[in-house]
Amino acid sequence: MRRDWERDFVEYVSARSLALRRTAYLLCGDWHQAEDLTQVALTKLYSVWRRLDQSTSVDGYVRRTLVRTFLDSKRRFWSRERPRADLPDQAAPVDLADERVTLRDALGALPATQRAVIVLRYWDDLSVTETAAVLDISEGTVKSAAARGLAALREVLQGSRMDGSSISGRGL
Repeated sequence: MRRDWERDFVEYVSARSLALRRTAYLLCGDWHQAEDLTQVALTKLYSVWRRLDQSTSVDGYVRRTLVRTFLDSKRRFWSRERPRADLPDQAAPVDLADERVTLRDALGALPATQRAVIVLRYWDDLSVTETAAVLDISEGTVKSAAARGLAALREVLQGSRMDGSSISGRGL
């Protein structure tokens, strides 16, 4: 018979894993790496689940763990997997629009901290204060990273429009 805390953990993971995986994807730009980041974050959450104060934000804790795991993976470039030259041929997903690809590529070109700020502020809809707490940086750093990241995204997207492709942005 499962203990109550294990059942609570399974319910939490069932309810939130998809949103966490999407956030991880926006951070890293790769679904496989996003799955790995999510799994690492949920594993770390599992190890502290019984001690975690349920009155605090579990989402905040796991989101912070996810972002820190992503940033740590960027710092340890020597430990990442190495790409192979002979990749299998795969068709592109049909539902992937050019705009999404362009935006994802532009997001992927940002430095890791700027990307994390953009994802947390504008995808996860966190406040400046919440984003600063997750990343353990000052609110001023969040504001400047967001401004620089948005400026870089605008530049890439405007260049894309000039090339003839249509980008329908949401205020970027």
